Amino acid sequence: MSLHARYPALSDLRARARTRIPRFVWEYLDSGTGAEATKARNRAMLDAVRLWPSILHGEFAPDLATTLFGRTHSLPVGIAPVGMSGLIWPDAERLLARAATGLGLPYTLSTVAATRPEDVGPHLDGQGWFQMYPPRDETIRGDMLRRAREAGFGVLVLTVDVPVGSRRERQVRSGLTQPPRLTPRLMAQVARCPAWALGMARLGMPRMRLIDDYSGPTKGLPSNKHAGYLLRTSPDWSYLRWLREAWEGPLVVKGVMRAEDARRIEAEGADAIWISNHAGRQFDAAPATIEALPEVRAATTLPVILDGGIEGGLDILRAIALGADFVMMGRAWHFALGALGESGPVHLADILAEDLRANMGQLGTVRLADVRDRLIPPDWAER
Repeated sequence: MSLHARYPALSDLRARARTRIPRFVWEYLDSGTGAEATKARNRAMLDAVRLWPSILHGEFAPDLATTLFGRTHSLPVGIAPVGMSGLIWPDAERLLARAATGLGLPYTLSTVAATRPEDVGPHLDGQGWFQMYPPRDETIRGDMLRRAREAGFGVLVLTVDVPVGSRRERQVRSGLTQPPRLTPRLMAQVARCPAWALGMARLGMPRMRLIDDYSGPTKGLPSNKHAGYLLRTSPDWSYLRWLREAWEGPLVVKGVMRAEDARRIEAEGADAIWISNHAGRQFDAAPATIEALPEVRAATTLPVILDGGIEGGLDILRAIALGADFVMMGRAWHFALGALGESGPVHLADILAEDLRANMGQLGTVRLADVRDRLIPPDWAER
């Protein structure tokens, strides 16, 4: 039986991954903050976006390619940064980097990944983006940028929507600490997930290697905090200016939800706006990202990237119809890894491509940008 017969949708990959990842790790990956209303809102508001089907267009092959920062990608979607990715699945950062390179998609490495930029960069062939949680110390900041650049990362992403740590109550209840400490309760969960356990036994329990290089090994932090908080600051506009001067390549600002912020970010010299509410992990009264998209799109001439609740090709088309130029997914790629290991991300990309083609066929659109002509504007998009 083919993978498409067994796992035709992301929901199938998610269900299998849940059985193969220890519960305390699953809670880290899958949880939001508070009552998880923002996480649910991301999904609900995507479902509210409708598109007109169109008929009698004959046979055609939809073009799924997208150009961003001078590079053409095979799909209008990339891999978003996920902290401690290597805890979710053994060696996740390198596995995802290799998959992204093979698929022609961008991969974003988090500052608080379990792998250093130097260890991931060789697998990226220029597809690498480096996401920065902003270090307070200017010397550390400059050294991180140097290391990312020398490792071959061409795009810098500044995350601005984490001014303070969120509570993430599900994660706290799970018993996960940073760095991970395997108590008897957690060991019992590990024993039920042999593939995950064998991979971790081979590689060792993950740590935030890049952070360790500057702070040294740490322990005893609250379960909803990590070692990165020992180094980071809450950035301001002067911080953004400093980065713009220090980084020669494309600079993306991630975590934008308001039009007035997008306008100022463009004026400060950034190269793209990334609409994100941190997948509902930071603030539980935030609007859905798709709700923020129309006003942000109207406020800037820069490329607009969006994440938050995207689960398939139809969701990608909904985002493009409302003005996004590119879409990012984070959890989804880790569901794929957890479900199928190294072959998972390639299968997920196939699912997304098939879903895009099927829905573009219904819409009668050869090019992705033509989807905007099929939008039924939601009431909230006309405010």
